[in-house]
Amino acid sequence: MKTNNLRILSQHEDLGSEAKTGVSLHCHTLYSKELLDFIPFYAEQIPLVKYLWQRESRRFLKKTGKVPDFTTGYWTPPLAPEDVYLSEKKAINNLGLKAFISITDHDSISANLEINNQNKDDKIPVSLEWTVPFGEAFFHLGVHNLPNENASEITRTLLEYTNRNEHDNPELHEIFALLNELPEILLVLNHPAWDIEMIGEEKHLRLLADFVAEHGQSLHAFEVNGFRSWSENQYVIQMAKDLGFPLVSGGDRHCLHPNTIINLTDSNDFSEFVGEIRYDKHSRIIIKPEYQDSLLFRQIRSISQIVKNYPEFPSARQNWLDRVQFDSLDGQGFLPMSNHWKDGVPFWLRLTIIAIHTLKNPAFLPIFRLIDKKTEVVGEKKVFYSEFLPET
Repeated sequence: MKTNNLRILSQHEDLGSEAKTGVSLHCHTLYSKELLDFIPFYAEQIPLVKYLWQRESRRFLKKTGKVPDFTTGYWTPPLAPEDVYLSEKKAINNLGLKAFISITDHDSISANLEINNQNKDDKIPVSLEWTVPFGEAFFHLGVHNLPNENASEITRTLLEYTNRNEHDNPELHEIFALLNELPEILLVLNHPAWDIEMIGEEKHLRLLADFVAEHGQSLHAFEVNGFRSWSENQYVIQMAKDLGFPLVSGGDRHCLHPNTIINLTDSNDFSEFVGEIRYDKHSRIIIKPEYQDSLLFRQIRSISQIVKNYPEFPSARQNWLDRVQFDSLDGQGFLPMSNHWKDGVPFWLRLTIIAIHTLKNPAFLPIFRLIDKKTEVVGEKKVFYSEFLPET
């Protein structure tokens, strides 16, 4: 490995003397379908919301005999592809840099194709965040820079594997071999240490170690993620160091604010940047000052943007209830929440949303900083990956 260089900015700087271009990886647009299973976790983190949530859950259990199930619903981010693209480009330009932007919606390349159809001269790579089932877990892979001529065909192959009821490692090896035959593709293991399937951190980390042992030779980099805790990112940094992998940035934005972590490069185009990471194993990462704000505060701010109405948007996306889809398992399939709640949002949820919109005010930031664990301070080291390496 030549170098993994990671720099934490205490304030915004003009970076034009350090590199020609900033690279924004891992952005989401309205084409991403995001699971609602995060709701119970975050509902338990906010005092007033916790009380309302627990009270409503008890009522639901008493009425139906079961706990609320959020696995049959999803929400979509508020911004259209062009809005995300322009937002990322402006943020990077403000740092004195040109911009490369790779949008990675969940299991979809629609945003990339839409932008490239609209912009004849300013093309972006065709990329996606691919969901890869593995045992009880599933991992997200940033698949960047698919060849334009067969991007749709390759995406269909990836999603057929994702959506299949049974999965096996031999077939996954074949898919990885197919991807690795294409020299300009970059495969990034996104937020590796995140227990995204909620099976328990230790079980997830053991499956992560198994996944990397089985398929690591097909991966090109691990991600430092802008919406995961510093201790979790530190785990990934050490994992990359132990295994000899380069790191790349991944802001993982879903709402209005630009990515907090980017790469720097002197490459002339995105394919050349891929070579810098994949073959030279050379990566320069910048962590912006915004990352050092309380993670819980930033998460609540994003939730407030999810449950916000935008009168300036096209009519189908103005109301947040139309951006949330839910399947009641009554045979009608997924329908907007505006169809389910024709009499309006329940009172307890209205109070919850008011609380969230209130707490997103920067005046509450000092309180959230106190809530954050000391282990989340940027710069503090926490290493434990080796505990989960498979026995040899």
